[in-house]
Amino acid sequence: MASSTGAPDPSVSSPSPLDDLMFGHIHSAALRAVVVHGVADRLAEGPRTAEDLARSTGTHGPSLRRVLRLLAVKGLFREDAQGAFALTEAGRPLRSDVPGSQHAAVLMITDPMMGRSAEGLPETVRTGDSAFEASYGMSFFEHLLKSPEDRAVFDAGMASLSGTEDERVAQSYPFPETARVVDVGGGRGGLLRAVLAAGPGLSGVLFDQPATVAENVLDHPDTAGRWRTEGGDFFTAVPSGGDIYVLKHILHDWSDEDCLRILGAIRRAAAPGARLLVVDAVLPEGSAPHPAVELDVVMLMAVQGRERTAAEFTALLEQSGFTLHRILPTPALPSIVEAVAV
Repeated sequence: MASSTGAPDPSVSSPSPLDDLMFGHIHSAALRAVVVHGVADRLAEGPRTAEDLARSTGTHGPSLRRVLRLLAVKGLFREDAQGAFALTEAGRPLRSDVPGSQHAAVLMITDPMMGRSAEGLPETVRTGDSAFEASYGMSFFEHLLKSPEDRAVFDAGMASLSGTEDERVAQSYPFPETARVVDVGGGRGGLLRAVLAAGPGLSGVLFDQPATVAENVLDHPDTAGRWRTEGGDFFTAVPSGGDIYVLKHILHDWSDEDCLRILGAIRRAAAPGARLLVVDAVLPEGSAPHPAVELDVVMLMAVQGRERTAAEFTALLEQSGFTLHRILPTPALPSIVEAVAV
């Protein structure tokens, strides 16, 4: 409600944490709607009314305005006195054409794949089994292999999420002047490109599913002649001869048993003294706040993985023939868990 002057009525309380959680799926649905219809990109030149936006996006103006009003309340848009909407700084990453864009990440996180997994979370809590697998009849990654469309959504979303991290992670570790870096499960190679660009004496191997490495982003003047790709299955074997092996956002996708298989494959390929960099969130003990706590529940409902504490990483590494050396923070979500092959 508002007062007769048009100002917010001070008697109306702000939403409680319970309200925000209870209506969380509504906020996600509104976010997906504006991203699907490219609304943020239409605001690149400045504020526009909902009716004007509707004409350019092929949407229904009154409905679009109500969705934009909700997202304005959440701080992603701003409505002026003439009813025109503009992107805020917080909403700018919704554009698809800006550095650090989260456009593809929003499409992935709000995709029906994730929605169906979230719907099954009560059953997951009862059984401990993946809600995604119960809904789709196969594991998340099996589904991606059988569905090129969903794999494209996932690969683009992960590239969007990781793109804001890669350079910061690469700059947070003191890579030697010369070394062979093997990025295991490295997706399209965003992190490896950042590492090679920062170290002109480094060479690298991008290792992932053949269809994924075929779409790599390594072909750049800064990395010319210093990289190659290899397709395969990191559960069975990875390229040998690396000085530094990297696992970025891989172990959190898998159960402890599967992590031991991945780490075992790396240990068989790595000579004693080789370094392993596990780039993942490191959760604090207990219930202390951490930005990866939400991600941990995504792992619970969609796959068989989890975010882990330092003690849990240490146990996995020791069982796999590695010794934890140190944990380095980064300016991004993940830390760098550095281990040495023994």
